[in-house]
Amino acid sequence: MEFEFLYAIPRTEVLDTFFLTINKITGSYGQLWVIIAVILLLFKKTRKIGIAVLVSYVLVFVLGQYGLKNMFSRMRPCQIDETFELLVSRPSSSSFPSTHSAWAFGGAVAIFLGNKKGGVIALIWAALIAFSRMYLFLHFPTDVLAGIVFGVLMGVVATKLVEFISKKISAGKGGVYE
Repeated sequence: MEFEFLYAIPRTEVLDTFFLTINKITGSYGQLWVIIAVILLLFKKTRKIGIAVLVSYVLVFVLGQYGLKNMFSRMRPCQIDETFELLVSRPSSSSFPSTHSAWAFGGAVAIFLGNKKGGVIALIWAALIAFSRMYLFLHFPTDVLAGIVFGVLMGVVATKLVEFISKKISAGKGGVYE
């Protein structure tokens, strides 16, 4: 059933280029979100958001990339059907959950919780990243959905953790977060 959905996505040169560009910008390990976090860290007004994006990224990396993927060890669509012509190199890692989707939604939610306007743009970008993973035949829809849910959760946890630590530091002696 999930294969039927993936096979039904129309392939065109324009869409191929579009989703390959999104994939390239995002990076093989979602490094785009680290770059965004570093940029946000540079400005006092967005420093907490940057820290939350970075914490979310690390949580997804540790718990998702090295935890859940190894626990589930689900094969990717492109590993099951090797006849499908890929536009990217065939990955060897497991499919479930989509950590690209998790990194994207974790970062986007952290941004949204700190800045609604910027967060909406980040959420749209995250949705494009998530869909690109299916378009490129690298993930099943359930991988992407699980990645989105996991990422949203990590974004919320990271934001709450940063707020908690920031309040503790501010209550004590003031800190770098303010």
